[in-house]
Amino acid sequence: MFSQINIILNMSVNFAFLDSGVGGLPYLDYLKKLCSAATCVYVADTKNFPYGEKSKAQIEENACLCAEKIIKKWNPKVIVVACNTISVTALEELRKRFPKTPFVGTVPAIKPAAQLSKTRKIGLLATNATVNHTYTKKLIEEFASDCTIVSRGDPDLISFIEHKFNSASEQERLDAVMPAVDFFKSKDCDCIVLACTHFLNMTEYFKKAGGGAVIVVDSLDGVVRHALEVEKTVFSENYAQAEPWKEGCGSFLYVTGFTSQNDSLSYKKMCARLGMNFGGVLE
Repeated sequence: MFSQINIILNMSVNFAFLDSGVGGLPYLDYLKKLCSAATCVYVADTKNFPYGEKSKAQIEENACLCAEKIIKKWNPKVIVVACNTISVTALEELRKRFPKTPFVGTVPAIKPAAQLSKTRKIGLLATNATVNHTYTKKLIEEFASDCTIVSRGDPDLISFIEHKFNSASEQERLDAVMPAVDFFKSKDCDCIVLACTHFLNMTEYFKKAGGGAVIVVDSLDGVVRHALEVEKTVFSENYAQAEPWKEGCGSFLYVTGFTSQNDSLSYKKMCARLGMNFGGVLE
């Protein structure tokens, strides 16, 4: 383990993933399934979590500081911004400050939801920052102008996923998504856009809670395939033969700080479950 960590500390990686917490891990998970040879690091800015309740200036500065550390330490070929809030708020600033590094963002999947909705009523579940951002409104105007968008900022559910998801029971996870699903169903929405990457950890529970009455839409496949296209040297055509995560396969999780004395052990357990390595605090 220690030799692997020493290697990853001194090497260039294919992909770095940036999020306010661990919610964006499904993007790394999916990319590794499509291309098991890729070396990846995931940085969760836990010191500044949550981003969704911060100002534009705070989000930009926090994201740029993390990106600067990532580029200096690993010089990734692509940085995937695995956070809708950072993407809609700070992606332009990231590209401006670090023009030599390709950034792939994640944005609310408004377009595919509009293509799927029959009732023309779409639920948008996100952070308050994403719900209220002008970029989100532009997406709606461009791709869903004939639809009614019912928006819901849900910081409590995001916090649950960040801090309690791994230890929660199946029933507790289902109970956690029910208020949002019931809210959208009461508004006759037949599609729910998961516009915060944290929610992708709960996709199966959203579907179960919806009972077939709603379609759950996210940006996972499109974002990951675009990232692989940008980093063409590791692109794998043979998806059927791609392998799932394996311990020591070159996937590392780093955080920017701990909120309790038990955090380190919790992250180690989570990494062991996912087949990742825990690198500790990113300095």
